Amino acid sequence: MNNNSNFSKGFKDGVPIGLGYLSVAFTFGIMAVRGGLSVVQAVLISMTNVTSAGQLAGLELMISAAPLFEMALTQLVINLRYALMSLSLSQKMDASMTVPRRMFFAFCNTDEVFAVASGQPGTVGISYLTGLMTAPYFGWALGTLLGAAAGSLLPELILNALGVAIYGMFIAIIIPPAKKSRSVRAAVILAALLACVMRYTPYLRNISGGFAVILCAVPVSAFCAKMFPIREEGDEQ
Repeated sequence: MNNNSNFSKGFKDGVPIGLGYLSVAFTFGIMAVRGGLSVVQAVLISMTNVTSAGQLAGLELMISAAPLFEMALTQLVINLRYALMSLSLSQKMDASMTVPRRMFFAFCNTDEVFAVASGQPGTVGISYLTGLMTAPYFGWALGTLLGAAAGSLLPELILNALGVAIYGMFIAIIIPPAKKSRSVRAAVILAALLACVMRYTPYLRNISGGFAVILCAVPVSAFCAKMFPIREEGDEQ
């Protein structure tokens, strides 16, 4: 039997991802409860959305009572990369991946799940992909539950310390590729500078968080795509 069509092989490959999500979602659960959401609401968010950056941005917008349009546009910009990942991964899927099954898998096609699935030799099928996303999904939901429950019990001092963990995770994500890639390094620096400008400029600081993310991400991404294009194999230019 092809290992890439094996549920148990997929589940085994997904366990490390699930353990990583457990700790990150724990912090999200704490922040959700501190923002005024109930434990049930926090868990439902994680069970219907599996996206760390998207959920944190959405949480901030919900707490600040931002308009639905702003929330939807922010999520579109933050999560647009998943559409590109899905297009890429679709080239590795075997004949068992019908359209309904592709839609099912797309629900939990995160950065890490995409990376593991893309790295498999040959094609991948529905059994392997279902196994691969099982541990990450339940790890994300369970971590949120534990964090939300702890958020209503732990002292304020400990909660403040744990709340920093999520930012440490994002720093850990961007530093390694920024060291290796000039384009990533440029994007990180430019986005950080633009965010500082928007935060400390008198007029711009009044822009809501959701639109601030969009105004930082879109121009920087477009600029870096223009300045640092990825050359395809055989490209003469």
